[in-house]
Amino acid sequence: MAHSHPYLDHSGPLAIAHRGGAGVHPENTERAFRHAVDLGFTHIETDVHVTADGVVVAFHDDDLDRVTDREGTIAELKWSEVSQARVSGTEPVCRLDDLLSAFPDTRFNLDPKHDAAIEPLAAVILAANAQRRVCVGSFSDRRADRLRRLVGPELCTATGVRRALFLWLRGWDLPMRHRHALVAQVPVRRGFLEVVTPRFIDAAHRCGVHVHVWTIDDPAEIGRLLDLGVDGIMTDRPEVLRRVYVERGAWSEG
Repeated sequence: MAHSHPYLDHSGPLAIAHRGGAGVHPENTERAFRHAVDLGFTHIETDVHVTADGVVVAFHDDDLDRVTDREGTIAELKWSEVSQARVSGTEPVCRLDDLLSAFPDTRFNLDPKHDAAIEPLAAVILAANAQRRVCVGSFSDRRADRLRRLVGPELCTATGVRRALFLWLRGWDLPMRHRHALVAQVPVRRGFLEVVTPRFIDAAHRCGVHVHVWTIDDPAEIGRLLDLGVDGIMTDRPEVLRRVYVERGAWSEG
């Protein structure tokens, strides 16, 4: 695939550390992100929530309960309260603006989890002048579209569920229209439906859309997907993904 955005400008398939590499270090923490970057990863994925006082944080769940030593819904807590939580009992919750500053050469895949996060996230991206090193992906096409309107056409966006389905149907020669998204970020399958097939990849590529698959940790499956021609893979096990890429001559750090 030809590169259509600086986020995608990479020799070979992208290797993306999902939540920084959640299978190795506490998810969505600077420790996890630093580990992936030290391995040579140029792309990391994280999720986005916003606190009650408008601070954008890298966090997956709506609440702190599952992964931290505190409780409470992030949207109902001020940053002063969220900042006291420790992921896995040891790692602080990250502000997104701090991450963009701490990793100035790293490209970020961001998933805003709620509509309320859209405007604060747009403000953070613009303040950091990070439009060219961010890709926003969401299950909601509407959410991604709104962010693109706020940030501008330089922002890379990924398909939501609806547009991914349109691409899948185009693989069967149905005249479905495609707009805006430069990347389809999809699971291998959704329930009974196999999503990532040669037809799907071909249809996406004919539309100028890259295909990234999540979340893959098995070496054999990584190899199979590379053979199919996907453009990127997200993983919780960055060492495993890196090893397979290196063995197949697909690893590149720039």
